[in-house]
Amino acid sequence: MQITSLYFIILSIVSVFIYYLLDHRYRALFLTLLSCAFIATYSYILLIYVAAYAIINYAVGLKIPGSRHTRTLFISGLVINITQLVLLKYVSFTLNPLFHLLQVDLDLTVISRIIIPVGVSFFTLQGIGYLVNIKMGWEKPEPNFTHFLLYLIFYPRFLSGPIDRSNHFIPQLKEKQPFNEQKVIDGLRLILFGLFKKVAIANQLAPAVLGAYTDLESADTHSLLIILLIQPVYLYFDFSGYTDIAFGVARTFGLELRPNFRRPFLAETVTDFWKRFHISLASWFHDYVYMRTFFRYRKWGKNATTFALFITWLLFGIWHGAGWTFMLLGILQALAIYYEFSTKRWRNRVFSKMPKTPRILMGRILTYIFYGISLVFFFAPDMNSVFLFFSKLFPLESFIPMGVRNEIYLLVLFFVIVLMVLEIIQNDHEKTYSRLESYWLGKQRAGTVFRWALYLLIITVVIVFNKDVQQFVYFQF
Repeated sequence: MQITSLYFIILSIVSVFIYYLLDHRYRALFLTLLSCAFIATYSYILLIYVAAYAIINYAVGLKIPGSRHTRTLFISGLVINITQLVLLKYVSFTLNPLFHLLQVDLDLTVISRIIIPVGVSFFTLQGIGYLVNIKMGWEKPEPNFTHFLLYLIFYPRFLSGPIDRSNHFIPQLKEKQPFNEQKVIDGLRLILFGLFKKVAIANQLAPAVLGAYTDLESADTHSLLIILLIQPVYLYFDFSGYTDIAFGVARTFGLELRPNFRRPFLAETVTDFWKRFHISLASWFHDYVYMRTFFRYRKWGKNATTFALFITWLLFGIWHGAGWTFMLLGILQALAIYYEFSTKRWRNRVFSKMPKTPRILMGRILTYIFYGISLVFFFAPDMNSVFLFFSKLFPLESFIPMGVRNEIYLLVLFFVIVLMVLEIIQNDHEKTYSRLESYWLGKQRAGTVFRWALYLLIITVVIVFNKDVQQFVYFQF
């Protein structure tokens, strides 16, 4: 059932009347059954799967506090959550290539064809967050299975969030919600605005944005430049439209969901942007990945911050989907935030001399353009499409030598820039180079991991690029 369909709207309105006619003790059960029916419209097998998933997390959550094997139970719960997510979403990117390499004739993508993985990314994060809260003592296990199940499958946010927290949502179910006319009116207003965003704006931009990526070969520079500028608008109105509908439906039942958007295009930095856009996801990764990683490796000092930042945003990118494009999407955000963090004092000193209005406007424009560029990795189906998009956007044919592929040329330029920057640092900034060398050759775990990761990357590049053997130029002399 589509959330923008007339059936969904009528179902929600009728459900509100029934909800307030019921005694408070039965309202959560009613919403749970309603959510189950909603999921069943997509797949009965999915409904059974989600119920089994909820039972496992519910049982693990109950056992964690009083067990002598708390850590083992907690880790087992995390493994179950992550494994099912991999099997439903990332098989084609992880396990299937491994089986192919080992010449094992096994295709696990059949699992995702049987269990349609609708909403899996969202309810998995909610399940993991619940277990972490209990393990850390931030919340007690929920004894009422109906309340826990509803927390996972509440139908307005099941498909696309926002990602709620158990200690925010479940307590609301225990409160007696009297009929509040103003909340119902506010909820209906949000639903209307959400429908407008989705139907009148996002749906009209969709053919242009999505169509461009299906036919990049015939696209020209001007059309791709327009796509680059409108795709943030398309994604925002599509996603915030859904969020408004979910918020509106929840509010008519007297329930509040966690905020997900706060005028993101008014952000002056990428850091601020992610405090305004998809807030529930960004804050989840901050609380459960970044902070936990930083705390675990805090003895590394400043390196712990950097390591936690890149791990967090790498996982953030992978969460969106299986593929190198999503990994690079996350890494791009990490690089931008790391740059902003590292140069904050310098930027404040330089830009404080500018008038306030131009400074704010420039920050917003640059942040918007950066996000538009990074969305190429979000919408492009593969890396070849990414290279094709940017090569069409910035035509290189006029200065790329004959016989060199565009994507190879861009990679080579990247390699040249990196090596030349290192030579400049070595020649002109000896102290900086000494610090880099100490970090590179040091025995700290972060430096060792980075060093060997780079070694493996270089070996891989050498193997891949070594297909076309060319003689050394000076060999002729």
